[in-house]
Amino acid sequence: MARYKDEQCRRCRREGQKLFLKGDRCYTDKCSVSRRNYAPGQHGQKRAKLSEYGTQLREKQKVKAYYGIGERQFRKYFEMASNKKGVTGENLLQILESRLDNVVYRLGFGTSRAQARQFVNHGQFEINGKKVDIPSYLVKAGDVITVREIKKDNSTIKANVEQNSARLVPAWLEKNNEKLSGKVIRLSAREDIDLPIEEHLIVELYSK
Repeated sequence: MARYKDEQCRRCRREGQKLFLKGDRCYTDKCSVSRRNYAPGQHGQKRAKLSEYGTQLREKQKVKAYYGIGERQFRKYFEMASNKKGVTGENLLQILESRLDNVVYRLGFGTSRAQARQFVNHGQFEINGKKVDIPSYLVKAGDVITVREIKKDNSTIKANVEQNSARLVPAWLEKNNEKLSGKVIRLSAREDIDLPIEEHLIVELYSK
């Protein structure tokens, strides 16, 4: 799978806003967007006005960066969303929110989606009692996500849980700090997603 290997903060600067890809760093004065709020590169400070296509493309790139996925997988999710009943853009966001790495992040076990993805890759979590190490696994209503018993001494996860104890958990999830677990009460709705995303632009882009 293709991976973005450049400095993550460049992606935030390219979009002109914080994408919160670096966890705690994004909330400090070290954040690159706070220090250099212009696009990277030689001509970064000369922002040109975007065309309609450019605006749609940037929105898609921004959402891909938020969730840390590549073009092929994103297009697959869009096709899934198109084939489901309902509004395509909202279906797409619901699918993205249902990814296991995102759920782990939303529950506060990771400080960023990238860290949550690494935890899942390393087999730190189980779903309904079975180990799952696939970040793109799509959770369903009723699924219970738990830190595996042999991994509950992980100091990083414990520190994250303590640090994120005051962070609001989305209404579609339920969290148990003592058991280091969470439950999917229902799939996310559009109003549950707090990211500044204009999904209709992505639908328009792929509909051309």
